[in-house]
Amino acid sequence: MRPLDPLSSIKTKLGVVIVASVAVTVAVHTLGLRAGVPLVLVGIASGALSLVMIQFLAHGMTSPLREMASAAKTMARGDYSRRVTATSRDEVGDLARAFNSMASELEEVDRMRRDLIANVSHELRTPISALQAVLENLIDGVEEPDPVTFTTMHEQVQRLGRLVSQLLDLSRLESGSVPLQRTTFRVEDLLEQAVRESKLHSHNVHLSVRVSPLDLSAHGDPERIHQVVANLIENAVRHSPDDAEVVVSARGNQRRVTIEVEDEGPGIPQIEASRVFERFYRADAARSSTQGGTGLGLSIARWIVDLHAGEIRVESRDPTGCRMVVELPGIESLDARSTPRD
Repeated sequence: MRPLDPLSSIKTKLGVVIVASVAVTVAVHTLGLRAGVPLVLVGIASGALSLVMIQFLAHGMTSPLREMASAAKTMARGDYSRRVTATSRDEVGDLARAFNSMASELEEVDRMRRDLIANVSHELRTPISALQAVLENLIDGVEEPDPVTFTTMHEQVQRLGRLVSQLLDLSRLESGSVPLQRTTFRVEDLLEQAVRESKLHSHNVHLSVRVSPLDLSAHGDPERIHQVVANLIENAVRHSPDDAEVVVSARGNQRRVTIEVEDEGPGIPQIEASRVFERFYRADAARSSTQGGTGLGLSIARWIVDLHAGEIRVESRDPTGCRMVVELPGIESLDARSTPRD
């Protein structure tokens, strides 16, 4: 029971405790003298009742602190599920609510850490197991060395290399140790380069670039933005049927630049659109590990776009397909940051 919870200040609560204690002392002292009780007994009784009153009122003030101390010890042992009662409206109540919020965030971080370890282990084990099986067959003479076998081994090694590279990129981005080399660049040149590189590995899909206006420019790190666009194109190509078209387009003005990558694949369900940027998350229809994805590319893309103060999102196409939209600051944003303020 916490009778002082409605009060919004711990100072007010302390004042109420003091007043209540004094009131009890005076009342007991007055009643004792009127009843003819010896003064010593009156003093003892009034002191005892005052302590009981203080203990009753102060218990609700200090119990959240005791709960937080106990919960902190539990969290130190790795259990982040503990929460404290946060019904008070004073500073201790604010602290309890902040503690619960921190505990929730730590629990989520711990869950993501466990998921990351499990997913990395799975992603590494798959190509390593395939390589081990092929090598054992070659050593035992079960299979003869041939171009197909070596091509399969090479693809698995490339998969491992991509995974390690993306994990390193994601780690650097999350730690903030990747400084952006910001400059003004032509969007068409960047998109054309990304498409040319993608065409080397996507012979069954038609790629096209559309930019309006042709001299459209953006401000940011062109190498990192190229990484974002290349990843989006790779995903679009991977999930597109043969002879489909992937359109890479850009439009905008001096203030904002929008880059879109559209494909004709199965698309991403709306309910999963907000989760595709999570590490190792794959929508059943759109992101399958058997198709070579590691589940990290879109996470890295989101971090890069966030560092540019931009936005990345998923949109559906009618009747099928997926549209990945990236919004970046235009060259006017550079002028706004460099203009001195009075």
